[in-house]
Amino acid sequence: RNGDGRAVLRSSVREFLCSEAMHYLGIPTSRAASLVVSDDDVWRDQFYNGNIKKERGAIVLRLAKSWFRIGSLEILAHSGELDLQRRLLDFIIQEHFPSIAMNDSNRYLEFFSTVVSETANLIALWMSVGFAHGVCNTDNFSLLSITIDYGPFGFMESYDPNFVPNTSDDERRYKIGNQANVGLFNLSKLLQALKPLLDPRQKQLASQILEGYGEHYYIRFTELFKTKLGLLGENEDDNYLIAFLLQVRLLC
Repeated sequence: RNGDGRAVLRSSVREFLCSEAMHYLGIPTSRAASLVVSDDDVWRDQFYNGNIKKERGAIVLRLAKSWFRIGSLEILAHSGELDLQRRLLDFIIQEHFPSIAMNDSNRYLEFFSTVVSETANLIALWMSVGFAHGVCNTDNFSLLSITIDYGPFGFMESYDPNFVPNTSDDERRYKIGNQANVGLFNLSKLLQALKPLLDPRQKQLASQILEGYGEHYYIRFTELFKTKLGLLGENEDDNYLIAFLLQVRLLC
């Protein structure tokens, strides 16, 4: 993509601060352990307006329980390396999904179910604080459902479902109002990657699990916003009130 693969100091500081902020907001995330400034100069067009300037480079050391992503399984399925994919998946389950028994013939199905529900939870948490990831492709979605790869992220100053923090996202594919839909798209790619490892019955059940993603997300989103508003109990008008207040904020 004609990039040099380097980060500049300003973006590295933003990444460091945001990952720590997300952690203390209670949102699953990678952490920044250190920030080292490089002696190398990096040329960047910060506002994509043709005004290229020299900036200081930097490196952030990031920590997470795992860096395996949906793309990690997707690429193996695409290349037909099913034995390696099965070995990798078993390793991920054994190391990071202790509630799933390795001798369970439905372990891949259980794994998929957990990733679906936890991804819905993560994106609902993003929305509850107005966080827009910026590049929600399958290689930036963790199998452990944590926030990784802080790049062109942003927080909304006021509610706007069309908010896009990534200036190169001309089609607004990753606008904040589309994050839940992109999550569903990425999970469908995960299911596609897992299908060669599933029998016909498991494939059917996995499709049903994926269909439940929207309900998982909607329930968690509603819970989080009711907590923010201090709403107790259940009322059929709660969802209307949430939508109304967001719309009021949009009009402001």
